[in-house]
Amino acid sequence: MTDSRLSLGRFAACLAVAGAATVPALTLRLSAWRPDPIFDAALFGMAILAAGFMLSWGAEAAEKRISQGLIVAIIALITVLPEYAVDFYYAFSAGQNPNSPYVHYAAANMTGANRLLVGLAWPLMVGLHYMRTRQRRIDLAPVNAAEVVFLMIGTMWSFTILLRGAISWIDTVVLIAVFAAYVWRVGRLPKASEDVEEEEPGPASALAQLPPAKQWLTMGALTVFAAIVILASAEPFAEAMIDTGRVVGIDEFLLIQWLAPLASEAPAVTIAVLFVLSGRAASGLTAMISDKINQWTLLVGMLPLAMSLGADRFTVLPLDARQREEFFLTAAQSLFGIMLLLRLRLGMWSASVLAVLFAVQVGLAVAFQADEASLIGSLVWLAWAYLALAAMVLAVNAKAIGQLLTVGLFAGHPPTPSIAGEDPTSGQL
Repeated sequence: MTDSRLSLGRFAACLAVAGAATVPALTLRLSAWRPDPIFDAALFGMAILAAGFMLSWGAEAAEKRISQGLIVAIIALITVLPEYAVDFYYAFSAGQNPNSPYVHYAAANMTGANRLLVGLAWPLMVGLHYMRTRQRRIDLAPVNAAEVVFLMIGTMWSFTILLRGAISWIDTVVLIAVFAAYVWRVGRLPKASEDVEEEEPGPASALAQLPPAKQWLTMGALTVFAAIVILASAEPFAEAMIDTGRVVGIDEFLLIQWLAPLASEAPAVTIAVLFVLSGRAASGLTAMISDKINQWTLLVGMLPLAMSLGADRFTVLPLDARQREEFFLTAAQSLFGIMLLLRLRLGMWSASVLAVLFAVQVGLAVAFQADEASLIGSLVWLAWAYLALAAMVLAVNAKAIGQLLTVGLFAGHPPTPSIAGEDPTSGQL
């Protein structure tokens, strides 16, 4: 009982801190007072971050009460609601003003969020796992072949968007269908062995100690309050990011592409970190792969919808020269990440390459922020570098693809041996 009271006490303290973090932003929103762009960005960003944590706690706690397929959909949607809210605002504004920079901002926020997951979050899981256990790789379960396969499907479709130069309604239909098929598929699979009868990490474990009625009440209250905070903060935060860039002399495109997703992705990444630190490294990495699927299918597919709502007519999200290459780089990075996962593992060397290449692309964006032509050229070269690396990894692991597709798409109870059929202790890529 003492452990229960302590756990619930810690949860109450976390909830109090998160709630207090939303008060300044809600006050500014209700008063319509905007003291300073930097100050506004900090306060509204802090509120979005806090609300994201509340959503994550409620969604993770619900995993024990809802069927697996449904909870996958709920967690995938809820934990990235902050990212959706910000990106939808930019896309909606782009529909209202088709010739405005908002068109570029919508694409920037989406590509930045996707590249952060693969280039920063995935390597982070491996690095933390190594620090904790001295094991140089994370091995996924055979059931996780579904995540890799559906990310592959979404990525292959993304290259068709480049050929058309716009994200259109056909992409909305296809990508939402891919996400729905993914949710249906994982809902029919057993949980990975490390997830059976495991307690949720962090504050979500405290909710599991409440009676069922109080659990549902708490989870519902968290979700409603957090959604209100996010919806109230999305517009002022998005506008403050633009104004902050102009005030401090930094390209607002860079702030929207990198800083805004950091705030909106932090809750989901934190939950994954807690999984790794609690000895469930595969669950942490799988959560980040699932988030990537979500944003590379559902988020991308719904941008034309948000833009059409703003325009009061059916329209598409066009990609100009820079956005086309940003999208190309995002797709190429995604393909390389998939190739590294073909044997259902991610090792230190692979994670290091992802992290280094991510650092390079951020460095290039900062260095060439005043020279768009040079920036576009560097993005193209980096994208082709990703594709070349992907081709080399594919050549080594080509035999794994057939079984990966079979297990990921069709196997009801995937076998326990690795996809490659080899000793799982061999190799560290």
